[in-house]
Amino acid sequence: MGRVYNFSAGPAVLPEEVLREAADEMLDYKGCGMSVMEMSHRSKVFDDIIKEAEQDLRDLMNIPDNYKVLFLQGGASQQFSAIPMNLMKNGVADYIVTGQWAKKAYQEASRYGKAVKIASSEDKTFSYIPDCSDLPIDEDADYVYICENNTIYGTKYKKLPNTKGKTLVADVSSCFLSEPHDVEKYGVIYGGVQKNVGPAGVVIVIIREDLIRDDVMEGTPTMLKYKTQADKDSLYNTPPCYGIYICGKVFKWLKKQGGLQAMKEYNEKKAKILYDFLDESEMFKGTVVKEDRSLMNVPFVTGDKELDAKFVAEAEANGFVNLKGHRTVGGMRASIYNAMPIEGVEKLVEFMKKFEAENK
Repeated sequence: MGRVYNFSAGPAVLPEEVLREAADEMLDYKGCGMSVMEMSHRSKVFDDIIKEAEQDLRDLMNIPDNYKVLFLQGGASQQFSAIPMNLMKNGVADYIVTGQWAKKAYQEASRYGKAVKIASSEDKTFSYIPDCSDLPIDEDADYVYICENNTIYGTKYKKLPNTKGKTLVADVSSCFLSEPHDVEKYGVIYGGVQKNVGPAGVVIVIIREDLIRDDVMEGTPTMLKYKTQADKDSLYNTPPCYGIYICGKVFKWLKKQGGLQAMKEYNEKKAKILYDFLDESEMFKGTVVKEDRSLMNVPFVTGDKELDAKFVAEAEANGFVNLKGHRTVGGMRASIYNAMPIEGVEKLVEFMKKFEAENK
């Protein structure tokens, strides 16, 4: 069987070029006689890998010198705890809840201090981004938290919230490196890499240095202190070495594609093909208000659960896999991350047109 078109929300499709390079180096990385999976994280060879990966990421995102880049374990979900533990000096934080992961982050922060839900789109099943131009931000809030792209619900902030001078913290897991980011607008910008950057097991945290403190919340585990990780350049303990190595290859691949502005333009073309079809289809309908649509995650439904299930099964039989929507939304979801080729989206739309014609 040849490679399928993988529309999974994560772990997700990776560039074929990267996978082939990794396969070629599996047994012997650049003549060192061993796999990256086998080598010490203290070795000169791995030190070069992680340093080069960091520099390539800094180049791609134009990360200022006063921000640290951390390659950590635990995924985005572990950061739901690490963020309040490290940043809640006053014991207060404001959360904008636009999906399941923002909601979980809010609930986790409530365990460590006063988490305030200042805006939400839960009233309409997270199908839109609320107006964030004049939020009731708490005077004592240490930060304002958002999930910038909502993987499950397919929404994306097109404009960052007005935080009224408060530090912005953003989970960008499912839009990471899909477009340029102005890093200086954030205090912390972080993401699990398994959607757009690499294999599961790595989370990248980009944090402004003034937020890395000794006086964190009492009881914060040593491993969850940003200072612990920053002081040791992500090497306090054994990091997810192979995952970091693959991320580094993806960074080089992104540079080769022309960088993040070029990726944004490519992603816009891909998304337009699918959204244009959804807007004209009589059978398939998108679930997100147009102005808040994600370029990465596209949920859609037929309105008939049995028809949805039939579509997912027939799509898989035709090589379009992982299209089943999240249980809280139902229907289907196509995740069209950086590594999904435009042909994959075109062929999916062709299949959807055929399915619609055959099931009227």
